[in-house]
Amino acid sequence: MQMFSIKRNLFLSLFLMGGVLFAQDPIDSETVTVVKPYTPTVKDANKIKQTPGEADSVRTEKRPVQYSIFSVPVASTFTPAKGRATTVERERPVKVYDNYASLGFGNYGNLLAEFYTNLEVNRTDNFGIYLDHNSSQGGIDGIALDDKFYDTELNLSYNSKTRNLGWKTEVGAQHQLFNWYGLPQNANFSNAEINAIDPSQNYFSAYAGAEIELYDSFFDNARGKFRHTGDSYSTAENHFDARGTFEVNIADELITTNIYTDIVNGQMGEQFLATDSYDYTFMNFGINPSLLILREDLTLNLGVAFFYSQDVENSDGNFYIYPKVTASYRLGGDYFTPYAGLEGGLQQNTYYSFIQENPYVSPNLEIKPTDNEYNAYVGAKGKLSNSISYNFRTGYESQFNKPLFRRNAQANDITTENYAYGNSFEVVYDDVKTLSVAGELNVDVNRNFRLGINAEYFNYSTEDQVEAWNLPDFKASLNADYQINEKWYTGANLFYIGERFDQERLASAGDPSMSTISLDSYFDVNAHLGYRFNDRLSIFAKGSNLLNNDYQRWTNFQVQGLQVLAGATYKFDF
Repeated sequence: MQMFSIKRNLFLSLFLMGGVLFAQDPIDSETVTVVKPYTPTVKDANKIKQTPGEADSVRTEKRPVQYSIFSVPVASTFTPAKGRATTVERERPVKVYDNYASLGFGNYGNLLAEFYTNLEVNRTDNFGIYLDHNSSQGGIDGIALDDKFYDTELNLSYNSKTRNLGWKTEVGAQHQLFNWYGLPQNANFSNAEINAIDPSQNYFSAYAGAEIELYDSFFDNARGKFRHTGDSYSTAENHFDARGTFEVNIADELITTNIYTDIVNGQMGEQFLATDSYDYTFMNFGINPSLLILREDLTLNLGVAFFYSQDVENSDGNFYIYPKVTASYRLGGDYFTPYAGLEGGLQQNTYYSFIQENPYVSPNLEIKPTDNEYNAYVGAKGKLSNSISYNFRTGYESQFNKPLFRRNAQANDITTENYAYGNSFEVVYDDVKTLSVAGELNVDVNRNFRLGINAEYFNYSTEDQVEAWNLPDFKASLNADYQINEKWYTGANLFYIGERFDQERLASAGDPSMSTISLDSYFDVNAHLGYRFNDRLSIFAKGSNLLNNDYQRWTNFQVQGLQVLAGATYKFDF
C-alpha cells in the first residue's frame, strides 16, 4: 500500500512539471478542434497482500523508573491514654408485688384494714382476693346516741387474658353499719325517750358479675352485674344491670352501638306515716348508636339514645329519646382544644345507690328513674406549658325526677320508729335545671411533685320544691402529692363545700310548720405522711379534719373532730 502511494505521488509531480513547462510556451492563435470529449477513468486498485516492515533506524527504549521513600523520623510527645468503656447507669426497676396487707389505728377507735392477694393459676389466668374494712367506735362530743360505724367488703375475682380476648368474673359481699344519731338540736327529749331509741341500721349486700372484652371483633365488650341489697328493716332489692358494645368500621369511619338493660325490683320494709307498703319494679332497655368522625384536629361523635322504661307495678311505660353529640377541635395543638357537647340519658336510681350517698336515709324511700333530658356544655382544655394543664367548662342541665335528700319530719309523737325523731332523711323528686361553671388546673412541677386544683359553681332552679335540698352552691378541692426523697413521701387533700339548704318540720303540726334552714359551708384539711423502709415495708400516718372544724355534712349529723391514724403496709409474694 505504501509503494502504491509513492508511485502515485511521482506521477502527479511529473504531470505538474510538464504543465508548467507547457504553460511557458507562447500562446499562438492556433485553433484546437475537439473531436471527442475526454473521459478519464480510474483503474481498480488491488490491495497488496503484504505487511510492510519497519524501516526506522532509531529505536527509543523506555528507561525504567525506580521509586524510593525518603523517611524522616518526627519526634512526638503525645501519649494516648488507655481506653475504657463508659458504663451506663441503669435505674433499678420498681419491684411489683402481687400481695399486700395494710393496717392502721387511730383516735375515736378508728380502724383501717386492707388485704389483697393475686394468685397466678397459669400464664393467662389469675385469682384475686380483696378485703377492705373501715370502722370507728364513735365518741363525738355532745352526741346523745351511738355514732359508731363500720364498712366491710370482701371481693373474689377470677380473670383471664389471652391473645384474642379477656374476661373476668367476680362475687362479693358487703356489710355496713350506721347509726341515726342526728337528733334535732332544738328538740327536748327525755332520757327515757333517748334510751328507748335504737339508732343502728345494718345494710347487707351481695353481688356477682362478669365482663368480657374481644380484641379483634365487631363485638367489643360486654358486662353485667347482679346485686341484692337488704337491711335491718326487711327491705329487699334486686338489681340487674348489663350493657354491651359493638364497633364496626365502614369507609374508615367508626360506628359504635351500645345496648343497655337495667332491671330493678324491691320492697321497702317500712311505710312511715303511710298506710300501704311500697313495692317497685322498673325495666329499662336502651340502644345508643353513634358515628365517630376523625378529621385531622377535629373529633366529632354523632349519636342518639333510645330508651324504653316500664313501671311494672303501675303498668306505665314511657319512651325516651336523648341526644349524644360531642365535638372537640385542636386549635393550638395540645395547648388549646375547645369542646362542646349535648348529652342525655335515663338513670335508674336504686336503694343501694342512695345509701352509698347518704347512709342516714329511712327504709321507706320511693324509687324511680331520673330522666336526664339534656346536658349542654362548652369548654376548653389544654396545656399552658409542658407541666401545667387546664380544663374550663360551663354547662346547663335539665333533669326530670331528680332525687333530693330532705330531712324526715319529726314524728315521734305519732310513731315510735327509731328514725322518726327528725334524725333520718327521705328522698323527694323534682324537676331541676342546673347552671354550672367549673375549672380545673393540674401542675406537674417535676416527677416528684404534683398539684391539682378544681372548683365548680352551681345555680339551681326547681319546679315544686322550695330549694334543691342538700345540694351545695359551690365545691372546690386541692390535691397535692410530694415524693420528698427515696424514703419519704407526703400529700394533702383540702376541700370546701358551700352552703346547702334543708327543711325542718313537725309531722304533727302539718305543712304550716315547715321552715327552710341553712347548713353552713365548711372547709376540711386532710394530709398523710409515709416512710418506706424497703420495697416491702412502709409506715404511714394520716390526719383528717386537721383544723378540728365542727361542721355538719348532713343536717344535725356532726362529724368527728381532729382524727389521726397511723399504720403500716407490707407487700409480699408467695
